[in-house]
Amino acid sequence: TNMHKVINVGMQIGLFGKANVGKSTFFSAATQTPVKIENFPFTTIKPNVGIAYVNTTCACKHFKIEHSNPLCISGIRFVPVKLIDVAGLVPGAHEGKGLGNQFLDDARQAEVLIHVVDISGSTDIQGQSVNVGTHDPREDIKFVEEEFDFWFKQILEREWQKLSKEIEKTKTKLVDGIADRFSGLGVKVNHVHEVLQNLGLLTKKPVEWNDSDLTKFAQMLRKKTKPMLIAANKADLCKSLEITNEIHKNREIINCSAETELLLKKAAKADLIEYIPGNEKFVINKNVDVSAQQKAALNLVENVLSKLDSTGVQTALNSAIFRVLKLIIVFPVEDETKLSNKDGEILPDAKILSENATARNLAETIHQDIAKGFLYAIDVKTKQRIGADHQLKNGDVIKIVSSLSRG
Repeated sequence: TNMHKVINVGMQIGLFGKANVGKSTFFSAATQTPVKIENFPFTTIKPNVGIAYVNTTCACKHFKIEHSNPLCISGIRFVPVKLIDVAGLVPGAHEGKGLGNQFLDDARQAEVLIHVVDISGSTDIQGQSVNVGTHDPREDIKFVEEEFDFWFKQILEREWQKLSKEIEKTKTKLVDGIADRFSGLGVKVNHVHEVLQNLGLLTKKPVEWNDSDLTKFAQMLRKKTKPMLIAANKADLCKSLEITNEIHKNREIINCSAETELLLKKAAKADLIEYIPGNEKFVINKNVDVSAQQKAALNLVENVLSKLDSTGVQTALNSAIFRVLKLIIVFPVEDETKLSNKDGEILPDAKILSENATARNLAETIHQDIAKGFLYAIDVKTKQRIGADHQLKNGDVIKIVSSLSRG
């Protein structure tokens, strides 16, 4: 059965923030699952890596069918992603201060970063507790973006003379030379090309670049390849949420209360309540005795939910994947009439793909051989035959027909 499949989770979200802003609480809340999911074995991972879930409408809704899959709760499909708890963010990380290098290494693997900020302003820049509203969280946001930009600029500067010489002697193209220096950060040639084009630097010789060219290039490349979402934690403590609206004008930011989410997850696990992560409400189970203390805690939770609409933890994860990275979810099936795999499990899989992914890209995520022998695919919702280069949409259910079956 499904339970014995080991799920390999490809997509990685980096989570960071200074001390005492609720980063660890956010990590715990995001990686604690509502009870049923836990029997899925995942590939073993490091202590600072957990499995979190993004959620979307399951295709079972479209076909109006019932199926039992621990990752589908009432028609909401939970899709696992890796959450890396990035440690050691201190001013000067790019100079190797504190755990600077460790921090940058952990951040390297992430495709998108969630920066947990104490939006209530009750934690100063060093991570000490102060009175609500006395620290400006915008300082934290600025400091972090600058750290990352410095780091990118440093990578460039370190190699710049060598690179300039290689390009002068036409041993290397500018785009390839730069992409090569950043390959450890998951930077692709097309990212570099786009940034050079946007800044009008494609034709400027490296020897002619000035400091401001290097700075602008580093900033834009960082934004493109390590985009950031801000989790405005402790938003329930803010007198007004005006500050978030203001930051939202030019950044992705989500109001959160990680503590509330953790409480809800624990209450759901103890069967006190029914709660689907991301919902704006929960239901107290009828046949349980809720103590006065638990009742009081749940009342506080209700207040937070009415102020913030949801705890924001699920919204932040979803926004990182679907809004910032603009990824889509596609359901591959082997039997298009039963919507199942060959073991008869209905809608067994949900794959995260890039927004312009093709039917062949989907085949590649299943198995190299299936992609190699790709003949055609079927869009199960429309019953249309589609070719290898057909662009997929969010929510598609696809059967791939291949001359080579897997492994």
